[in-house]
Amino acid sequence: MPNQNPKSPASGPEVAPPSSLRQRIQHLTGLDRAIAFTLLARGWSTVAGLVTVLLIARFLTPAEQGYYYTFSSLVALQIVFELGFSFVILQLAAHERAHLQIETDGSILGDRVAHSRLASVLQKAVRWYTVGALLMAAVLLPAGFYFFLVHRQPGVSVSWQLPWIAAVLATTFTFQMDPLFAFLEGCGRIHQVARMRFTQAIAGTLMAWTALFLHHGLFAPAMIISGQAIAGGCFLFTQRRLLLPLLRHNTFGHIVSWRREIWPFQWRIAISWLCGYFIFQLFNPVLFAYRGATEAGRMGMSLTMASALSAVAISWMSTKSSPFGTLIARGEFVTLDRLFFRTLWQSALLLAAGVVVLLLGLAVVAQRFPYLAVRVLPLPVFGLLLATILCNHIVFSEALYLRAHKREPFLPVSIAVGVLTACSTILMGKFWGASGVTLGYFCISGVFGLAFGTYIFITKRKQWHKASFLEESETL
Repeated sequence: MPNQNPKSPASGPEVAPPSSLRQRIQHLTGLDRAIAFTLLARGWSTVAGLVTVLLIARFLTPAEQGYYYTFSSLVALQIVFELGFSFVILQLAAHERAHLQIETDGSILGDRVAHSRLASVLQKAVRWYTVGALLMAAVLLPAGFYFFLVHRQPGVSVSWQLPWIAAVLATTFTFQMDPLFAFLEGCGRIHQVARMRFTQAIAGTLMAWTALFLHHGLFAPAMIISGQAIAGGCFLFTQRRLLLPLLRHNTFGHIVSWRREIWPFQWRIAISWLCGYFIFQLFNPVLFAYRGATEAGRMGMSLTMASALSAVAISWMSTKSSPFGTLIARGEFVTLDRLFFRTLWQSALLLAAGVVVLLLGLAVVAQRFPYLAVRVLPLPVFGLLLATILCNHIVFSEALYLRAHKREPFLPVSIAVGVLTACSTILMGKFWGASGVTLGYFCISGVFGLAFGTYIFITKRKQWHKASFLEESETL
């Protein structure tokens, strides 16, 4: 029978009813330390992103702007080598952590088998990402050279070679750090990782601005990633008392089975992650190839602004991924649902408000600064893009809830939306440019994806928690 003890460590938001004004505000908004630091990071990224947009408009030509954003889309191909393993690591660690007590000094108390299995998760992750980083560098470098050489526009001269090399090498370093951050979040160090990401955001932005001011703007993507690598490395050094003993820990045969526990979950996550690339990251390369660097730059800048807004709202939900997994491991489904639905409403309302404010701001910019307005999509098209982002937020939240069960029921949605969006992007982008790409994105990912995803969420939640629902009904 599920354990509904509200005082368990995983049930932090339900420990006691709010009493003081501060606690009432925190309960209403869902704001905690992890969200606060994540908001600082993403808030900084949002504000700094607006400054970066202005600097790009000031220091880069429209063609260079296209290269700038296409760099980011191509670097995102690292997902092919990551295969969604970081999310799997987080959930595996969260489920094992449910049976352990991890002290602030890094010492671990509790079940010996869970301790060994936790160490096994970290050891497998480090081996996987070390090999993946080498393969990624070996593939991305020549792939980028091929793409930019084949789609080079006559009469447009841009020195992109060294900036591309720098971006790939910097990505290689951050790629190896990602599993360690995911593991630490799974171990409950959520606000520490969120604070680190705030530091990463500041370091990366300042280094990118330096590159732009020095008229080496195409190095800015590499500088962003390098700043993240430096800040991330310093943070991992502070976590060595937890990580190093686990890396050296003898698991005594109590390991997490790759064949039985990791792979059945991971291959589904990997395909979903790959489909996500085609849903979002394919826009810029396709527009670059068919319509030129300038139109790709408009789409890239618009996506960056929309993504920054979405990232702020999703902070409410993403910081709950580890607690979701721990609550599920303990069978506390009523607490899980209460936390999820409250967080979903809080984050969705925040995103909707942000969409309205951004559209109003863009309308003002279009009237007063038309030379800046032409660097982004037309306002009606931008509105359609933001509506899709709002739909995607709901689907992402539903998927995160279900994936916290160490299952991936969203695979059919991801494949259908990914394939249809890729086809739509290639076809609509060739004939109707960014407007066609955005319309296809809204119809497929926004409307169809939301309907299909919500159906799966309702069905699987009811199926997996059937015993809990029956118990709750009997209580009522």
